[in-house]
Amino acid sequence: MAVTPEETAKKKGGLKVHMLIDAVQSVGRFIKITAAKVNDQKFLKSLELISHSMIVFDKAYNYYNQFVQWTSNEVYFVTRMKKNAVYDVKNVTRVHYRKKDQAKVLRDEVITLEYYPEAAEGKRDTKTTLALELRKVGSQDERNRYYDFLTNNFDIEAEEVAFFYKKRWGIKILFKKMKQNFQLHYFYGESENAIYTQVWCTLIAQLLLTVTQKIAQAEKAFPVVASLVRIHLISMLDVNELLRSTKRLVRSRSIPPDLQLSLNMQGVSF
Repeated sequence: MAVTPEETAKKKGGLKVHMLIDAVQSVGRFIKITAAKVNDQKFLKSLELISHSMIVFDKAYNYYNQFVQWTSNEVYFVTRMKKNAVYDVKNVTRVHYRKKDQAKVLRDEVITLEYYPEAAEGKRDTKTTLALELRKVGSQDERNRYYDFLTNNFDIEAEEVAFFYKKRWGIKILFKKMKQNFQLHYFYGESENAIYTQVWCTLIAQLLLTVTQKIAQAEKAFPVVASLVRIHLISMLDVNELLRSTKRLVRSRSIPPDLQLSLNMQGVSF
């Protein structure tokens, strides 16, 4: 029986892995997996942040109601402003001209954005309009690309706002590392539980290898660490020595006689 493209499209699905990472350690602190159709903004509601935290995220997560709540709780953020954002400029504190191939802050402004407050059950009250005061920083990078950043922190320097947003690339590097070193380009099962299990196993494996690399203080790149551990997973080698060593020959770990006997007996039983 022939299957039409419309029927095929109905069977397709997807999921999103939302992750909050530590900017210093580059490891996941909070992870949530949702269906692909779920709005990215809902992930921000799941975060439990303490006062004076600084969170950085992409413009896809822009959520003005959450910005208001964070501001009242003294939680600070840096994000990019959407191109279609409607705002009024209240004050301009810095203006510079562009210089080719030079990274610099060009504008520093205080703006107000209009938004609809949330009513019951997360629905917006389109009959009421409120104003949100934020700081808008315009910056140019070394490749002459221009960005507009939003933040609710008025105390830090404008250059720091641009610097904080650069730290967001850490999560891009983390996901690239996972895709390159683990089997995430295809799934072993088609059920929702099978896919979730594979994703969670990948996240756990990535965390364990990162911890192992830190403990061993290895200078080897993460792909090399992942390959060595994968090859010698069942070898009786000292992992720390394996990752630190620059030689081809690595000593195996000494096994107590009673453990050797136990292993041999297990081998015979099979």
